Amino acid sequence: MARYRSFRDLDWPLLIISLIISTLGVLQIYSATHGDTPWRNAWWKQIIYILVGLGLMWLTTSVDYHTLLGQVPILYTLSVIGLIATVAVGNVVFHARRWIHVFGMSFQISEFVKLVIILMVARYLSELKSDEVSPRDLLKLGGLVAVPVALVYYQPDLGTAVTCVSVLAAGILLAGLRWQYIAAIALVCALAMPVGWYFIKDYQRARFLTFRDPSLDPRGAGYQVIQSKIAIGHGGIWGAGLTKGTQTQLRFLPAAHNDLIFSGFAEEHGFVGVVVALGLYFLLLMQIVQNAQTAPDRAGMYICMGVAALLLCHLLVNVGMVAGDMPLTGIPLPLMSAGGSITMSVFVMLGLVNNVRLRRFVS
Repeated sequence: MARYRSFRDLDWPLLIISLIISTLGVLQIYSATHGDTPWRNAWWKQIIYILVGLGLMWLTTSVDYHTLLGQVPILYTLSVIGLIATVAVGNVVFHARRWIHVFGMSFQISEFVKLVIILMVARYLSELKSDEVSPRDLLKLGGLVAVPVALVYYQPDLGTAVTCVSVLAAGILLAGLRWQYIAAIALVCALAMPVGWYFIKDYQRARFLTFRDPSLDPRGAGYQVIQSKIAIGHGGIWGAGLTKGTQTQLRFLPAAHNDLIFSGFAEEHGFVGVVVALGLYFLLLMQIVQNAQTAPDRAGMYICMGVAALLLCHLLVNVGMVAGDMPLTGIPLPLMSAGGSITMSVFVMLGLVNNVRLRRFVS
């Protein structure tokens, strides 16, 4: 495929929307970290991550996604090995082993494992000979996804584990699943919840107990929710203005450049800014869905919808937790939160979507 044709046929709306959201993120990261803070360099590092992400996006676009699907067994094996290495020798940050040093840099392997799960689910479901997923296929695919998800959860990283499951859920629903099986899965999950309560960490239990009533532990598990709600409420209609939010600037809001960046954004840009940001995310998701609808084959459709499901899950969980409607989890907001691994992995996902789009023009 000629380079000029690839360049011309790129999904430019998708790219432009993602860059606008990324720009909003850089501005908010600067606002949350400027001055004498340990993270004062985070905003320009984020710019570097975005530039690297754009390069990875172009590289991913250039390789036929069918070639990537053919390498799923190797990628899956490397992912599992990487997660085991992270659990064994990864860096401990806030009582969790989620990062590993490679060539002097820290990487969160689980962020890139999401890409492998998207490709694996797409390959498996596209190779099915029937119009619906059988119980055997469901168990087999569920088992393949469960291995990396269990390793991610063990780090512990419940939020990332949940986003990985969303890819599987979206895939099997699109592939066709009888309502009886859906009801059975829902029943099993409901019955397993009381048992799962005893397997989660103490701090995770505290978050579940306080997300609806943070006053139960205002200086501990409920502190972040309380400060997040105060920040959002302080934003009003138009917001306090960039670098003028009291909760953000006086450092009452924890992780204001990362997991709780949307709280700081709401404080400084108000209801209007929130509507604009969520509108941009909506347009981004709809653009991905459009590419799924026009994909040249089922594998391409599953890839695009897997990316859409994962990003939607990130968005719903992050915005829900900062608003106090969901328990707090360490899950960043795609394209806005500071972080190299999450930023680069999202741009690679968008590269996969562009990859599917470009294959429409190959005869």
